[in-house]
Amino acid sequence: MERLDSLPVLDKHTPRCEPVGSSRNAKLRALSLLLFHVVAAVHIAHWKITGSSITPVEPSEAMQTLELGLLNAGFLLFVGLILSTAVLGRFFCGWACHFVAYQDMAGWVLRKLSIKPRPVRSRLLILVPFGAAFYMFLWPTLARMLAGHEAPALVAHLTTEDFWGTFPGPFVTALTVLLDGFLIVYFLGAKGFCTYGCPYGAFFNVAERLAPVGIQVTESCEQCGHCTDVCTSNVRVHEEVAKFGGVVDPGCMKCLDCVSVCPKDALYVGRRTPTVLRLGEITRRKKRAWDFTWVEEVAMAMVFFVGLYAFRGLYEAVPFLLSLGISVCLAMLAVAGWRLLRRRTVTLQHQALRVDGTFTRAGVALVLGLPLLLAFTSHSAVVQHQTREGTRLLVEAESVQGRAQEALIVESLAHLQRASSFGLIPVGSLHLKMGAIRRAQGDLVGAEREMRRAIEIDPSMRTPRLELAEILVRKGDLSGAQAVLEELLVIDPANAGGRRLLERVQAQRRR
Repeated sequence: MERLDSLPVLDKHTPRCEPVGSSRNAKLRALSLLLFHVVAAVHIAHWKITGSSITPVEPSEAMQTLELGLLNAGFLLFVGLILSTAVLGRFFCGWACHFVAYQDMAGWVLRKLSIKPRPVRSRLLILVPFGAAFYMFLWPTLARMLAGHEAPALVAHLTTEDFWGTFPGPFVTALTVLLDGFLIVYFLGAKGFCTYGCPYGAFFNVAERLAPVGIQVTESCEQCGHCTDVCTSNVRVHEEVAKFGGVVDPGCMKCLDCVSVCPKDALYVGRRTPTVLRLGEITRRKKRAWDFTWVEEVAMAMVFFVGLYAFRGLYEAVPFLLSLGISVCLAMLAVAGWRLLRRRTVTLQHQALRVDGTFTRAGVALVLGLPLLLAFTSHSAVVQHQTREGTRLLVEAESVQGRAQEALIVESLAHLQRASSFGLIPVGSLHLKMGAIRRAQGDLVGAEREMRRAIEIDPSMRTPRLELAEILVRKGDLSGAQAVLEELLVIDPANAGGRRLLERVQAQRRR
């Protein structure tokens, strides 16, 4: 059984022609990735200045097109990228993806610290991007079809005033960049998020197999291994060109570093037979080496799913991509901790955790820290369960009447109260739901308290203000209701419900 970091970049018997040089493409590619961020910054600035701009040019926006029929710039970009990948290969990933930029930056920083993370090979975790892609882009359509609902009509939605509506705040964005762009590289190797988390990469992985263009090799190749040494896509280039006459790994992101450093100029971008037509040959001849036993693979998969359940949408702050990165790292650390207790010598990447039965400082830190991390995950899973169960029962109560509805509402409130009391961070929507339940039960004092608490937690929320105003009207506090509605219309001038209620309140006060 291999250690987590024991897969060599180059086999020990591989000859070397000369020291591996630096890629001539590195600076050009860094400039390309930087230019992408400049364009994104200009886009955001345009929205900030004018109040409206082109919808975010981000593949995740394609979800709105598939679910709601809103044809936006993100969907058009995503389709275009998939088609271009099917023709030219994964050039976009290597030259214009922001997550690749963050991972490359992390790799550069780590190399400056004399750390070169090695790729981790897992049979099951490598399926995560495909599962995430199915969940994000295919499942909503499939669920709609199974329910017998018609597909929404396509409506052009190429501009928006709510540019940041589908994106997290600055803190969560920074945390996503740190974990999915940096920590995951240290734990899982260069392009770790691309390999084990990126849902868009799943589509590009399939499209790459159709491309009639790829990295090819001439007879000048001497198998020096320089190409593999500089590859940040975790491709064993020297092996693939020797066996197949070119790179066939769909993870190749066409960074072209391998082409640049080849001392014999033996590698080039050229025509090839699409690898989809060579799957049998590739599967039969390609060497597979894995870092984990099947028991460990299954254990990692279980930890991953628990982590995903616990962290996705936690406290309405953790986005899907961040939860994927957290869960993958958690699964890997859990197996590392298990090995640490069972083996006399264990390393994680370049960090020794236990040597001849003696724990290192890093090993002690993992032994002490991992239980805390798992405890936090378990606690988060409990909070998530209470929240989701309370919400499910509340939705179910809307479809029934009488005592059955009353029982569901009472049970829903109990779950939501537990979620609120167990949670480490207050969540405005929980208090909004509890306030709605108390209002339905006739407890206007409790409903008002919950709505005010929701506004206190998140002053930008619209619905609690409208609900609070209606509660105050029922209590006869028209001046208080008017003040709340005026605040609501300052935040959301286009709120038709709030404007109608304000007009009604003003009319009642004039009587």
